[in-house]
Amino acid sequence: MKSTAAATLAALTAAPISHLAGAFTTAPRSAIQPLTSSPSRLVIPSSKRLPSIISLHSSPNNNDDNEEEEKEKENRYADPEYPDLEFINYDDPSYSAFQDSDLSPPPSSSLLTEEETLLEIESMREERRRRNDEFQFETYHSKVLRGGQSSYGEWTVFQTDTFMEDLASSRSEDARHVPRLLKWDKVLKVISRGNKLIIDENAEWRVDGERIVHTESLANIDDFPKKQNVEIQWDDVEVTHVQNRFWPIQMASLDFRGAAGNMCVGNAYTICDAVPIRGKAADEESDDTLRHEGPFSELRTELGVTDGDIRFRVKLDYATLDTTTAEEEGSGLKPPPLHLRTLTVCRETLDGFWPKPIDNGIDLEAEEEQERDGISESTARRKDQDRVDVRLFGPSGAPGGLYDPPPVGSEERAVQNYMLLDFEGGATVLLPHKIDQHSDEDNDDTFGWVTSLDWTPGKIRYQVDRKVLSGRKLKGLKTLELSEVRGEDADRWRPKDGGVDMRQ
Repeated sequence: MKSTAAATLAALTAAPISHLAGAFTTAPRSAIQPLTSSPSRLVIPSSKRLPSIISLHSSPNNNDDNEEEEKEKENRYADPEYPDLEFINYDDPSYSAFQDSDLSPPPSSSLLTEEETLLEIESMREERRRRNDEFQFETYHSKVLRGGQSSYGEWTVFQTDTFMEDLASSRSEDARHVPRLLKWDKVLKVISRGNKLIIDENAEWRVDGERIVHTESLANIDDFPKKQNVEIQWDDVEVTHVQNRFWPIQMASLDFRGAAGNMCVGNAYTICDAVPIRGKAADEESDDTLRHEGPFSELRTELGVTDGDIRFRVKLDYATLDTTTAEEEGSGLKPPPLHLRTLTVCRETLDGFWPKPIDNGIDLEAEEEQERDGISESTARRKDQDRVDVRLFGPSGAPGGLYDPPPVGSEERAVQNYMLLDFEGGATVLLPHKIDQHSDEDNDDTFGWVTSLDWTPGKIRYQVDRKVLSGRKLKGLKTLELSEVRGEDADRWRPKDGGVDMRQ
């Protein structure tokens, strides 16, 4: 999470101090010299009552002037190594920036009014914001989406019993506040990519004429090697699950401002999409001030980290239990909370192969026999398959638990609203399973919400924290924070502050 200083040198030209100096001198006693005068001195005859040499000045203050002139020449601020540099006293009321003859102060008519100055400042700020939007937009497309490259992933889906009334009602009252996660039997094989779409080649700001379009689809038989003759079938529930959007339909650079919930930092990123209770999605809302404002009936967020040619990401799908309408929401009632509906763990490779050898047309038993016989006919097996297996499907949980637990509020809030989960591949996730959509200053609702992913895919251990606002603005990001530490040094540098926000 640098400043540039510019120094301006200006030379002051001081007007010379003019004065008249007179001198009286004595001549020999034998001759009397006539009285002569010059612009610089007066000569008078000698006198017994005068000393042999007397010097008089024409002005009683002339000595003071010379002393002041000497003081001006002796600049107490001057650097002896740089005698040509002069100190400028900007507090001097006589100082003017337009002392050179070639410069002149602007006419008073060209000076901006206070209102015009504020507008000019806001214009400069907006330009900086747009440049940051462009940077985020391009970084997401090039580093996360790899410029439109396909990623091949295995999705493991967990469904909460919160929306299964028959299962939820069978649980004890004390345990109902924490949902149970039910793992789907089938692992989804999904191909994901994101491409740029040019909608206006003549846009004044180039990225204003560009959009990012995401596609995620279940694999079919043509996406596997020809030698694999297993028919793949997906049911409607699985197809619908993959079709859920976690991003705007057409993602623009403006969607990378905090209010939209999308951002990149280092090797990590987050994206978000939501459906407000009032019924209009962000893409359909014409009022910019309401585009990302809740309360919401659905909220979907994604958090991921890329390391080399592998990626680990988590998709969180939230929804309300009741069917509050826009009219009821506008009646002043407290909006319903969002509950975790599904959690999807996506383990992906970006090198053109599927994560597991079997999906690349490799029979491991046959391969072992070939190795014993000295035959190697498999060309679809990646060279570092063992590394991929460990980093995506290795032991569950981050070593020692979540590396740097973020603050989540009171202990009661941590128990009632949050859960900590371990997943294969050395990953740990902290997430809210229940999100309140109202702001109550007497409680921790104004604290906001945080989702954390801790993953160690190799030498580096990553933890990314997605911190959002509360109430109607819970879609908006406060910060997206990424910490990196060498895996072997993680315990040595593990924070012991009890969980505080990162500081710049």
